[in-house]
Amino acid sequence: QVQLVESGGGLVQPVGSLRLSCAASGRTFSVYAMGWFRQAPGKGREFVAAISRSGGNEYYADSVRDRFTISRDNAKTTVYLQMNSLKPGDTGIYYCAADVYDGGYASAFLAAYDYWGQGTQVTVSS
Repeated sequence: QVQLVESGGGLVQPVGSLRLSCAASGRTFSVYAMGWFRQAPGKGREFVAAISRSGGNEYYADSVRDRFTISRDNAKTTVYLQMNSLKPGDTGIYYCAADVYDGGYASAFLAAYDYWGQGTQVTVSS
């Protein structure tokens, strides 16, 4: 079992920044990949970013590449999502997820992830 708790969401103006955190507990953190997904009102959950168990590989959705950065601190069992140059289209609930059967890779596919946090709301609006 893995428990995930997100934090750091809120209301921010366009072009502003936010840093999301996801604290993990349960299974050994350094042996599974982590991902961030988001869900806008009335839409399905979509991939944002993922990071391999060691942190050596990162993957991003085209819509956030060069604006968002995913990172992890295995000693603190926490994964982060630094979001810069935010746009209204980034509004949604952001979820972190753990892929405990990752095979050493980080996936962009929602179905690959086994455990999910409760989500944190991000609203980008002036």
